[in-house]
Amino acid sequence: MVVLAASIISKSGKALVSRQFVDMSRIRIEGLLAAFPKLVGTGKQHTYIETENVRYVYQPIESLYLLLVTNKQSNILEDLETLRLLSKIVPEYSYSLDEEGICKTSFELIFAFDEVISLGHKENVTIAQVKQYCEMESHEERLHKLVLQSKINETKDIMKRKAIEIDKSKIDKNRGEKGGYMSLQSMGSGRIESGFGSDMNISSTGSGSGFGLNTDVDSFSSKSKGRPPASATAPPKGLGMQLGKTQRANQFLESLKAEGEVIVEDVRPSVGQSKPAAPPLTDPVTLTVEEKLNVSLKRDGGVSNFDVQGTLSLQILNQEDGLIQVQIETGGNPGILFKTHPNINKDLFSNENILGLKDPNRPFPAGQSSDGVSLLKWRMQSVDESVVPLTINCWPSVSGNETYVSIEYEASSMFDLQNVVISVPLPALREAPSVRQIDGEWRYDSRNSILEWSILLIDNSNRSGSMEFVVPPADSSVFFPISVRFTASNTFSDLKVLNILPLRGGTAPKFSQRAQLSTENYQVV
Repeated sequence: MVVLAASIISKSGKALVSRQFVDMSRIRIEGLLAAFPKLVGTGKQHTYIETENVRYVYQPIESLYLLLVTNKQSNILEDLETLRLLSKIVPEYSYSLDEEGICKTSFELIFAFDEVISLGHKENVTIAQVKQYCEMESHEERLHKLVLQSKINETKDIMKRKAIEIDKSKIDKNRGEKGGYMSLQSMGSGRIESGFGSDMNISSTGSGSGFGLNTDVDSFSSKSKGRPPASATAPPKGLGMQLGKTQRANQFLESLKAEGEVIVEDVRPSVGQSKPAAPPLTDPVTLTVEEKLNVSLKRDGGVSNFDVQGTLSLQILNQEDGLIQVQIETGGNPGILFKTHPNINKDLFSNENILGLKDPNRPFPAGQSSDGVSLLKWRMQSVDESVVPLTINCWPSVSGNETYVSIEYEASSMFDLQNVVISVPLPALREAPSVRQIDGEWRYDSRNSILEWSILLIDNSNRSGSMEFVVPPADSSVFFPISVRFTASNTFSDLKVLNILPLRGGTAPKFSQRAQLSTENYQVV
Protein backbone atom coordinates (compact mmCIF):
# COMPACT_ATOMS: atom_id res chain seq x y z
CA MET A 1 0.00 0.00 0.00
CA VAL A 2 2.13 2.84 -1.29
CA VAL A 3 1.07 6.30 -2.42
CA LEU A 4 3.56 7.36 -5.07
CA ALA A 5 2.52 11.04 -5.29
CA ALA A 6 -0.17 13.48 -4.17
CA SER A 7 -0.83 16.25 -6.68
CA ILE A 8 -3.14 19.10 -7.60
CA ILE A 9 -3.42 19.57 -11.36
CA SER A 10 -5.51 21.57 -13.80
CA LYS A 11 -8.04 20.03 -16.16
CA SER A 12 -5.39 20.15 -18.90
CA GLY A 13 -2.86 18.16 -16.85
CA LYS A 14 -0.66 21.06 -15.71
CA ALA A 15 0.93 20.23 -12.35
CA LEU A 16 0.36 23.01 -9.78
CA VAL A 17 1.52 21.14 -6.65
CA SER A 18 3.00 17.64 -6.56
CA ARG A 19 4.61 15.82 -3.64
CA GLN A 20 6.40 12.52 -4.39
CA PHE A 21 6.80 10.02 -1.54
CA VAL A 22 9.11 7.56 -3.37
CA ASP A 23 12.14 8.03 -5.58
CA MET A 24 10.74 9.17 -8.89
CA SER A 25 12.23 11.27 -11.68
CA ARG A 26 10.63 14.53 -12.71
CA ILE A 27 10.07 13.30 -16.25
CA ARG A 28 8.09 10.29 -15.02
CA ILE A 29 5.80 12.20 -12.64
CA GLU A 30 5.14 14.88 -15.27
CA GLY A 31 4.31 12.15 -17.78
CA LEU A 32 1.91 10.43 -15.37
CA LEU A 33 0.14 13.70 -14.55
CA ALA A 34 -0.06 14.78 -18.20
CA ALA A 35 -1.61 11.42 -19.19
CA PHE A 36 -4.32 11.58 -16.52
CA PRO A 37 -6.77 14.03 -18.22
CA LYS A 38 -6.80 11.84 -21.33
CA LEU A 39 -7.91 8.85 -19.25
CA VAL A 40 -10.77 10.61 -17.47
CA GLY A 41 -14.10 9.84 -19.13
CA THR A 42 -17.12 12.09 -19.13
CA GLY A 43 -20.33 11.11 -17.40
CA LYS A 44 -18.71 8.43 -15.21
CA GLN A 45 -19.15 8.17 -11.46
CA HIS A 46 -15.84 6.40 -10.75
CA THR A 47 -13.16 8.14 -8.72
CA TYR A 48 -10.25 5.97 -9.80
CA ILE A 49 -8.56 4.86 -13.03
CA GLU A 50 -6.20 1.91 -13.40
CA THR A 51 -3.44 1.58 -15.98
CA GLU A 52 -0.85 -1.15 -16.50
CA ASN A 53 1.49 0.25 -13.84
CA VAL A 54 -0.33 2.70 -11.56
CA ARG A 55 -3.74 3.61 -10.23
CA TYR A 56 -5.16 7.15 -10.21
CA VAL A 57 -7.49 8.07 -7.33
CA TYR A 58 -8.93 11.52 -7.88
CA GLN A 59 -11.53 14.07 -6.82
CA PRO A 60 -12.56 17.22 -8.74
CA ILE A 61 -12.15 20.53 -6.87
CA GLU A 62 -13.90 23.24 -8.93
CA SER A 63 -11.75 23.55 -12.07
CA LEU A 64 -8.89 21.41 -10.65
CA TYR A 65 -8.21 17.79 -9.77
CA LEU A 66 -6.88 16.48 -6.43
CA LEU A 67 -5.02 13.34 -7.47
CA LEU A 68 -3.30 10.41 -5.74
CA VAL A 69 -0.98 8.21 -7.83
CA THR A 70 -0.60 4.77 -6.21
CA ASN A 71 0.63 1.35 -7.19
CA LYS A 72 -1.95 -1.28 -8.12
CA GLN A 73 -1.37 -3.26 -4.93
CA SER A 74 -2.45 -0.34 -2.74
CA ASN A 75 -5.60 -0.59 -0.62
CA ILE A 76 -8.23 1.39 -2.52
CA LEU A 77 -10.35 1.99 0.59
CA GLU A 78 -7.44 3.47 2.51
CA ASP A 79 -6.50 5.57 -0.52
CA LEU A 80 -10.05 6.96 -0.71
CA GLU A 81 -9.86 7.85 2.98
CA THR A 82 -6.54 9.62 2.37
CA LEU A 83 -8.05 11.49 -0.58
CA ARG A 84 -11.04 12.57 1.53
CA LEU A 85 -8.74 13.96 4.23
CA LEU A 86 -6.61 15.86 1.69
CA SER A 87 -9.72 17.33 0.06
CA LYS A 88 -10.66 18.86 3.44
CA ILE A 89 -7.13 20.15 4.06
CA VAL A 90 -6.73 21.99 0.73
CA PRO A 91 -9.48 24.63 1.43
CA GLU A 92 -8.02 25.19 4.90
CA TYR A 93 -4.79 26.55 3.40
CA SER A 94 -6.02 27.96 0.07
CA TYR A 95 -9.05 30.25 0.20
CA SER A 96 -9.09 30.55 -3.60
CA LEU A 97 -9.36 27.16 -5.30
CA ASP A 98 -7.89 28.20 -8.64
CA GLU A 99 -4.42 28.08 -10.18
CA GLU A 100 -3.32 31.38 -8.64
CA GLY A 101 -4.54 30.51 -5.14
CA ILE A 102 -2.95 27.04 -5.19
CA CYS A 103 0.40 28.38 -6.41
CA LYS A 104 0.46 31.08 -3.70
CA THR A 105 0.05 28.48 -0.94
CA SER A 106 2.01 25.66 -2.57
CA PHE A 107 4.58 25.25 0.22
CA GLU A 108 1.91 25.21 2.94
CA LEU A 109 0.05 22.50 1.03
CA ILE A 110 3.21 20.40 0.60
CA PHE A 111 3.94 20.61 4.35
CA ALA A 112 0.36 19.54 5.10
CA PHE A 113 0.63 16.61 2.64
CA ASP A 114 3.78 15.47 4.45
CA GLU A 115 1.89 15.35 7.74
CA VAL A 116 -0.86 13.18 6.21
CA ILE A 117 1.33 10.79 4.19
CA SER A 118 4.69 9.44 5.36
CA LEU A 119 6.81 7.30 3.04
CA GLY A 120 3.71 6.53 1.00
CA HIS A 121 1.55 5.43 3.94
CA LYS A 122 -1.29 7.35 5.57
CA GLU A 123 -0.75 8.72 9.06
CA ASN A 124 -3.56 8.48 11.61
CA VAL A 125 -4.11 12.24 11.99
CA THR A 126 -6.99 14.70 11.89
CA ILE A 127 -7.25 18.13 10.27
CA ALA A 128 -6.75 19.86 13.64
CA GLN A 129 -3.59 17.85 14.31
CA VAL A 130 -2.18 18.66 10.85
CA LYS A 131 -2.71 22.38 11.41
CA GLN A 132 -1.14 22.13 14.88
CA TYR A 133 1.92 20.26 13.57
CA CYS A 134 2.46 22.78 10.76
CA GLU A 135 2.23 25.73 13.16
CA MET A 136 4.56 24.31 15.86
CA GLU A 137 7.68 26.29 16.67
CA SER A 138 11.15 24.95 15.98
CA HIS A 139 13.77 25.43 18.69
CA GLU A 140 16.57 25.29 16.10
CA GLU A 141 14.87 27.92 13.93
CA ARG A 142 14.36 30.25 16.90
CA LEU A 143 17.99 29.80 17.96
CA HIS A 144 19.15 30.52 14.42
CA LYS A 145 17.09 33.73 14.32
CA LEU A 146 18.53 34.88 17.66
CA VAL A 147 22.11 34.29 16.46
CA LEU A 148 21.37 36.09 13.19
CA GLN A 149 19.85 39.07 15.00
CA SER A 150 22.83 39.32 17.37
CA LYS A 151 25.20 39.42 14.38
CA ILE A 152 23.12 42.17 12.80
CA ASN A 153 23.19 44.22 16.04
CA GLU A 154 26.96 43.72 16.40
CA THR A 155 27.53 44.87 12.82
CA LYS A 156 25.43 48.00 13.44
CA ASP A 157 27.51 48.85 16.55
CA ILE A 158 30.74 48.49 14.55
CA MET A 159 29.33 50.75 11.83
CA LYS A 160 28.43 53.42 14.42
CA ARG A 161 31.93 53.34 15.97
CA LYS A 162 33.57 53.60 12.54
CA ALA A 163 31.33 56.55 11.63
CA ILE A 164 32.28 58.36 14.86
CA GLU A 165 36.00 57.76 14.21
CA ILE A 166 35.71 59.11 10.66
CA ASP A 167 33.92 62.25 11.90
CA LYS A 168 36.61 62.84 14.54
CA SER A 169 39.41 62.46 11.98
CA LYS A 170 37.70 64.97 9.67
CA ILE A 171 37.38 67.51 12.53
CA ASP A 172 41.06 67.10 13.52
CA LYS A 173 42.16 67.46 9.89
CA ASN A 174 40.18 70.69 9.43
CA ARG A 175 41.69 72.16 12.61
CA GLY A 176 45.21 71.34 11.41
CA GLU A 177 44.60 72.95 8.02
CA LYS A 178 43.35 76.22 9.54
CA GLY A 179 45.92 76.79 12.28
CA GLY A 180 48.96 74.78 11.26
CA TYR A 181 52.26 75.81 9.70
CA MET A 182 55.08 74.07 7.90
CA SER A 183 58.79 74.59 8.27
CA LEU A 184 60.71 73.94 5.12
CA GLN A 185 64.40 73.56 4.51
CA SER A 186 66.01 73.31 1.16
CA MET A 187 69.51 73.11 -0.18
CA GLY A 188 70.57 75.04 -3.26
CA SER A 189 68.06 77.06 -5.20
CA GLY A 190 64.46 75.85 -5.29
CA ARG A 191 60.84 76.83 -4.77
CA ILE A 192 58.12 74.87 -3.02
CA GLU A 193 54.49 75.87 -3.00
CA SER A 194 52.10 74.34 -0.56
CA GLY A 195 48.45 75.13 0.19
CA PHE A 196 47.03 75.03 3.70
CA GLY A 197 43.24 75.37 3.20
CA SER A 198 43.80 78.94 1.87
CA ASP A 199 46.25 79.74 -0.92
CA MET A 200 49.37 80.21 1.24
CA ASN A 201 52.55 80.40 -0.85
CA ILE A 202 55.86 79.78 0.93
CA SER A 203 59.00 80.19 -1.16
CA SER A 204 62.36 78.97 0.04
CA THR A 205 65.37 80.35 -1.75
CA GLY A 206 69.09 80.08 -1.24
CA SER A 207 72.29 81.07 -3.01
CA GLY A 208 75.61 79.32 -2.98
CA SER A 209 76.05 77.14 0.04
CA GLY A 210 73.82 79.13 2.36
CA PHE A 211 70.59 78.01 3.95
CA GLY A 212 67.60 80.40 4.01
CA LEU A 213 63.82 80.68 4.41
CA ASN A 214 61.97 83.58 2.82
CA THR A 215 58.19 83.76 3.26
CA ASP A 216 56.37 86.02 0.83
CA VAL A 217 53.79 87.42 3.24
CA ASP A 218 52.56 90.14 0.89
CA SER A 219 51.71 87.75 -1.89
CA PHE A 220 49.93 85.49 0.58
CA SER A 221 47.78 88.29 1.99
CA SER A 222 46.94 89.74 -1.41
CA LYS A 223 45.99 86.40 -2.88
CA SER A 224 43.87 85.47 0.09
CA LYS A 225 41.96 88.75 -0.24
CA GLY A 226 41.48 88.54 -3.98
CA ARG A 227 40.07 85.00 -4.06
CA PRO A 228 37.29 83.30 -2.16
CA PRO A 229 38.28 80.56 0.28
CA ALA A 230 39.07 77.18 -1.18
CA SER A 231 36.19 75.62 0.78
CA ALA A 232 33.73 77.84 -1.12
CA THR A 233 34.89 76.81 -4.58
CA ALA A 234 36.03 73.23 -4.12
CA PRO A 235 33.49 70.47 -4.67
CA PRO A 236 32.08 68.89 -1.49
CA LYS A 237 34.11 65.99 -0.23
CA GLY A 238 32.75 62.47 -0.24
CA LEU A 239 30.32 62.90 -3.12
CA GLY A 240 32.49 61.24 -5.73
CA MET A 241 31.92 61.61 -9.44
CA GLN A 242 28.67 63.29 -10.46
CA LEU A 243 27.03 61.67 -13.48
CA GLY A 244 24.34 63.30 -15.58
CA LYS A 245 22.79 63.23 -19.01
CA THR A 246 24.69 65.14 -21.68
CA GLN A 247 22.99 67.26 -24.29
CA ARG A 248 23.58 64.56 -26.91
CA ALA A 249 21.94 61.92 -24.70
CA ASN A 250 18.94 64.20 -24.13
CA GLN A 251 18.53 64.70 -27.89
CA PHE A 252 18.66 60.93 -28.41
CA LEU A 253 15.96 60.36 -25.76
CA GLU A 254 13.76 63.05 -27.28
CA SER A 255 14.03 61.40 -30.70
CA LEU A 256 13.00 58.05 -29.19
CA LYS A 257 10.00 59.68 -27.50
CA ALA A 258 8.97 61.24 -30.81
CA GLU A 259 8.93 57.74 -32.37
CA GLY A 260 6.51 56.50 -29.71
CA GLU A 261 9.05 54.73 -27.48
CA VAL A 262 8.25 54.76 -23.76
CA ILE A 263 11.24 56.21 -21.87
CA VAL A 264 11.51 55.52 -18.16
CA GLU A 265 13.38 58.35 -16.44
CA ASP A 266 15.87 57.50 -13.70
CA VAL A 267 14.34 59.42 -10.80
CA ARG A 268 15.66 59.18 -7.27
CA PRO A 269 12.95 58.14 -4.84
CA SER A 270 12.01 60.99 -2.53
CA VAL A 271 10.54 60.82 0.93
CA GLY A 272 6.90 59.90 0.75
CA GLN A 273 7.08 58.92 -2.92
CA SER A 274 5.58 55.53 -3.67
CA LYS A 275 3.97 53.68 -6.52
CA PRO A 276 0.23 54.10 -7.06
CA ALA A 277 -1.75 51.66 -4.99
CA ALA A 278 -5.34 50.74 -4.43
CA PRO A 279 -7.27 53.11 -2.15
CA PRO A 280 -6.68 52.18 1.49
CA LEU A 281 -9.41 50.42 3.41
CA THR A 282 -11.22 52.79 5.74
CA ASP A 283 -14.26 50.74 6.74
CA PRO A 284 -14.07 47.64 8.96
CA VAL A 285 -15.61 45.48 6.20
CA THR A 286 -15.19 45.99 2.44
CA LEU A 287 -16.88 43.90 -0.26
CA THR A 288 -15.70 44.10 -3.86
CA VAL A 289 -17.66 42.96 -6.91
CA GLU A 290 -15.35 42.49 -9.89
CA GLU A 291 -16.16 41.16 -13.34
CA LYS A 292 -13.69 40.32 -16.14
CA LEU A 293 -14.92 40.46 -19.73
CA ASN A 294 -13.59 38.24 -22.53
CA VAL A 295 -15.18 39.03 -25.91
CA SER A 296 -14.32 38.10 -29.48
CA LEU A 297 -16.39 39.89 -32.14
CA LYS A 298 -16.48 39.10 -35.84
CA ARG A 299 -15.38 41.87 -38.20
CA ASP A 300 -18.49 41.29 -40.35
CA GLY A 301 -20.85 41.28 -37.36
CA GLY A 302 -21.78 38.68 -34.77
CA VAL A 303 -20.21 37.27 -31.63
CA SER A 304 -17.61 34.50 -31.63
CA ASN A 305 -17.11 34.42 -27.86
CA PHE A 306 -18.69 36.27 -24.94
CA ASP A 307 -17.64 35.28 -21.43
CA VAL A 308 -18.05 37.16 -18.15
CA GLN A 309 -16.39 35.88 -14.98
CA GLY A 310 -17.15 37.60 -11.69
CA THR A 311 -16.11 37.36 -8.06
CA LEU A 312 -17.35 38.76 -4.76
CA SER A 313 -14.45 39.20 -2.34
CA LEU A 314 -14.44 40.17 1.33
CA GLN A 315 -11.82 42.18 3.23
CA ILE A 316 -11.90 42.62 7.01
CA LEU A 317 -9.60 44.96 8.90
CA ASN A 318 -10.00 43.60 12.45
CA GLN A 319 -10.34 39.98 13.50
CA GLU A 320 -13.13 40.80 15.99
CA ASP A 321 -15.38 41.72 13.04
CA GLY A 322 -14.88 38.31 11.37
CA LEU A 323 -17.94 36.56 12.88
CA ILE A 324 -20.44 37.87 10.33
CA GLN A 325 -22.70 36.83 7.48
CA VAL A 326 -23.27 38.78 4.26
CA GLN A 327 -26.77 39.27 2.84
CA ILE A 328 -26.77 40.00 -0.90
CA GLU A 329 -29.19 40.65 -3.72
CA THR A 330 -28.60 39.40 -7.25
CA GLY A 331 -29.89 41.19 -10.30
CA GLY A 332 -31.98 38.24 -11.44
CA ASN A 333 -30.06 37.67 -14.67
CA PRO A 334 -31.06 34.12 -15.74
CA GLY A 335 -27.87 33.64 -17.78
CA ILE A 336 -25.58 33.90 -14.73
CA LEU A 337 -24.54 30.76 -12.82
CA PHE A 338 -23.35 31.33 -9.24
CA LYS A 339 -20.91 29.09 -7.38
CA THR A 340 -20.00 29.49 -3.71
CA HIS A 341 -16.69 28.80 -1.99
CA PRO A 342 -16.42 25.24 -0.53
CA ASN A 343 -16.42 26.66 3.02
CA ILE A 344 -19.65 28.63 2.43
CA ASN A 345 -23.02 27.20 3.50
CA LYS A 346 -24.66 26.46 0.13
CA ASP A 347 -28.17 25.83 1.56
CA LEU A 348 -28.15 29.18 3.35
CA PHE A 349 -27.18 30.95 0.13
CA SER A 350 -29.72 29.09 -2.01
CA ASN A 351 -32.65 29.74 0.33
CA GLU A 352 -31.93 33.18 1.80
CA ASN A 353 -29.16 34.74 -0.35
CA ILE A 354 -26.93 34.88 2.73
CA LEU A 355 -23.21 34.07 2.56
CA GLY A 356 -21.92 32.49 5.75
CA LEU A 357 -19.37 29.87 6.71
CA LYS A 358 -20.47 26.27 7.33
CA ASP A 359 -19.00 26.53 10.83
CA PRO A 360 -20.73 29.56 12.44
CA ASN A 361 -18.09 29.66 15.20
CA ARG A 362 -15.30 30.19 12.70
CA PRO A 363 -14.58 33.84 11.73
CA PHE A 364 -13.65 35.09 8.30
CA PRO A 365 -9.88 35.79 8.05
CA ALA A 366 -8.80 39.39 8.59
CA GLY A 367 -5.91 41.40 7.22
CA GLN A 368 -5.86 39.74 3.80
CA SER A 369 -4.11 41.03 0.70
CA SER A 370 -5.67 43.53 -1.72
CA ASP A 371 -7.58 40.68 -3.40
CA GLY A 372 -9.39 39.67 -0.20
CA VAL A 373 -11.21 36.36 0.33
CA SER A 374 -13.41 35.13 -2.51
CA LEU A 375 -16.90 34.26 -1.28
CA LEU A 376 -18.81 33.85 -4.54
CA LYS A 377 -18.02 33.31 -8.21
CA TRP A 378 -20.23 33.47 -11.25
CA ARG A 379 -20.05 33.12 -14.99
CA MET A 380 -22.10 34.27 -17.95
CA GLN A 381 -21.80 33.15 -21.57
CA SER A 382 -23.83 34.24 -24.56
CA VAL A 383 -23.85 34.62 -28.33
CA ASP A 384 -26.42 37.44 -28.30
CA GLU A 385 -24.89 40.61 -29.74
CA SER A 386 -27.32 42.80 -27.79
CA VAL A 387 -25.49 42.12 -24.49
CA VAL A 388 -22.13 43.32 -25.86
CA PRO A 389 -21.23 46.67 -24.21
CA LEU A 390 -19.26 48.07 -27.19
CA THR A 391 -19.26 47.06 -30.86
CA ILE A 392 -16.64 48.19 -33.41
CA ASN A 393 -17.04 48.46 -37.18
CA CYS A 394 -13.98 48.93 -39.40
CA TRP A 395 -14.31 49.87 -43.11
CA PRO A 396 -11.02 50.01 -45.05
CA SER A 397 -11.21 51.06 -48.71
CA VAL A 398 -8.39 51.62 -51.25
CA SER A 399 -8.60 54.68 -53.50
CA GLY A 400 -5.61 55.31 -55.75
CA ASN A 401 -2.39 55.35 -53.75
CA GLU A 402 -4.16 55.70 -50.39
CA THR A 403 -6.24 53.55 -48.08
CA TYR A 404 -9.13 55.26 -46.29
CA VAL A 405 -10.09 53.61 -43.00
CA SER A 406 -13.34 54.49 -41.22
CA ILE A 407 -13.95 53.11 -37.74
CA GLU A 408 -17.06 53.63 -35.67
CA TYR A 409 -18.17 52.44 -32.26
CA GLU A 410 -21.63 51.88 -30.81
CA ALA A 411 -22.04 51.55 -27.04
CA SER A 412 -24.91 49.88 -25.25
CA SER A 413 -27.07 51.98 -22.94
CA MET A 414 -26.53 49.45 -20.12
CA PHE A 415 -23.10 50.80 -19.17
CA ASP A 416 -21.23 54.09 -18.99
CA LEU A 417 -17.72 53.17 -20.16
CA GLN A 418 -14.60 54.87 -18.82
CA ASN A 419 -11.03 55.13 -20.14
CA VAL A 420 -11.87 53.54 -23.48
CA VAL A 421 -8.86 52.74 -25.70
CA ILE A 422 -9.33 51.21 -29.17
CA SER A 423 -6.02 49.93 -30.62
CA VAL A 424 -5.88 49.47 -34.40
CA PRO A 425 -2.85 47.70 -35.96
CA LEU A 426 -1.36 49.45 -38.99
CA PRO A 427 1.09 48.47 -41.72
CA ALA A 428 4.71 49.56 -41.32
CA LEU A 429 4.78 53.34 -41.90
CA ARG A 430 7.55 55.90 -42.24
CA GLU A 431 5.43 58.58 -40.59
CA ALA A 432 2.26 58.84 -38.56
CA PRO A 433 -1.07 58.27 -40.34
CA SER A 434 -3.17 61.24 -41.43
CA VAL A 435 -6.19 61.42 -39.10
CA ARG A 436 -8.94 63.32 -40.93
CA GLN A 437 -11.73 63.14 -38.34
CA ILE A 438 -12.00 61.75 -34.80
CA ASP A 439 -14.34 61.85 -31.79
CA GLY A 440 -11.80 61.82 -28.98
CA GLU A 441 -7.99 61.72 -29.05
CA TRP A 442 -5.42 59.61 -30.88
CA ARG A 443 -1.81 58.52 -30.44
CA TYR A 444 0.49 56.68 -32.84
CA ASP A 445 2.90 54.04 -31.49
CA SER A 446 5.49 53.86 -34.27
CA ARG A 447 7.50 51.10 -32.63
CA ASN A 448 4.55 48.66 -32.60
CA SER A 449 2.78 50.33 -35.54
CA ILE A 450 -0.49 50.79 -33.62
CA LEU A 451 -2.97 53.68 -33.71
CA GLU A 452 -4.69 54.20 -30.33
CA TRP A 453 -8.08 55.92 -30.22
CA SER A 454 -8.93 57.17 -26.70
CA ILE A 455 -12.30 58.26 -25.32
CA LEU A 456 -12.31 59.32 -21.69
CA LEU A 457 -16.03 58.64 -21.08
CA ILE A 458 -18.86 57.12 -23.12
CA ASP A 459 -22.30 57.96 -21.72
CA ASN A 460 -25.69 59.03 -23.07
CA SER A 461 -24.11 62.07 -24.77
CA ASN A 462 -21.82 60.01 -27.05
CA ARG A 463 -23.15 56.46 -27.43
CA SER A 464 -21.66 56.40 -30.94
CA GLY A 465 -18.56 57.94 -32.51
CA SER A 466 -16.23 57.59 -35.46
CA MET A 467 -12.66 58.10 -36.64
CA GLU A 468 -11.24 58.34 -40.16
CA PHE A 469 -7.58 58.17 -41.16
CA VAL A 470 -5.50 57.64 -44.29
CA VAL A 471 -2.47 55.37 -44.82
CA PRO A 472 -0.60 54.08 -47.89
CA PRO A 473 -2.19 51.15 -49.80
CA ALA A 474 -2.59 48.06 -47.58
CA ASP A 475 -4.64 44.88 -47.40
CA SER A 476 -7.78 45.08 -45.25
CA SER A 477 -6.63 42.19 -43.02
CA VAL A 478 -3.74 44.35 -41.75
CA PHE A 479 -6.12 46.39 -39.58
CA PHE A 480 -7.24 43.35 -37.54
CA PRO A 481 -7.45 42.22 -34.79
CA ILE A 482 -8.64 45.44 -33.10
CA SER A 483 -8.16 45.43 -29.32
CA VAL A 484 -10.39 47.32 -26.88
CA ARG A 485 -9.88 48.30 -23.22
CA PHE A 486 -12.33 49.99 -20.86
CA THR A 487 -13.80 49.92 -17.36
CA ALA A 488 -17.29 50.46 -15.96
CA SER A 489 -18.80 50.94 -12.52
CA ASN A 490 -21.80 48.71 -13.29
CA THR A 491 -21.72 44.94 -13.69
CA PHE A 492 -23.73 42.31 -15.58
CA SER A 493 -24.74 40.54 -12.36
CA ASP A 494 -25.93 43.79 -10.70
CA LEU A 495 -25.04 42.13 -7.40
CA LYS A 496 -25.51 44.32 -4.32
CA VAL A 497 -24.72 43.82 -0.64
CA LEU A 498 -27.81 44.55 1.44
CA ASN A 499 -26.59 44.04 4.98
CA ILE A 500 -23.94 42.60 7.31
CA LEU A 501 -25.35 40.22 9.92
CA PRO A 502 -23.30 39.82 13.13
CA LEU A 503 -23.39 36.31 14.61
CA ARG A 504 -22.74 37.38 18.20
CA GLY A 505 -25.44 40.02 18.30
CA GLY A 506 -24.85 43.71 18.83
CA THR A 507 -24.41 46.29 16.13
CA ALA A 508 -23.19 45.25 12.70
CA PRO A 509 -19.80 46.64 11.61
CA LYS A 510 -19.81 49.42 9.05
CA PHE A 511 -19.21 48.18 5.52
CA SER A 512 -18.59 49.55 2.05
CA GLN A 513 -18.96 47.95 -1.37
CA ARG A 514 -17.21 48.48 -4.68
CA ALA A 515 -18.09 47.27 -8.16
CA GLN A 516 -16.09 47.27 -11.39
CA LEU A 517 -16.33 45.75 -14.84
CA SER A 518 -13.08 45.58 -16.84
CA THR A 519 -11.85 43.96 -20.03
CA GLU A 520 -9.39 41.09 -19.97
CA ASN A 521 -9.39 40.18 -23.68
CA TYR A 522 -11.72 42.17 -25.94
CA GLN A 523 -11.04 41.93 -29.67
CA VAL A 524 -12.55 42.31 -33.11
CA VAL A 525 -11.08 39.56 -35.30
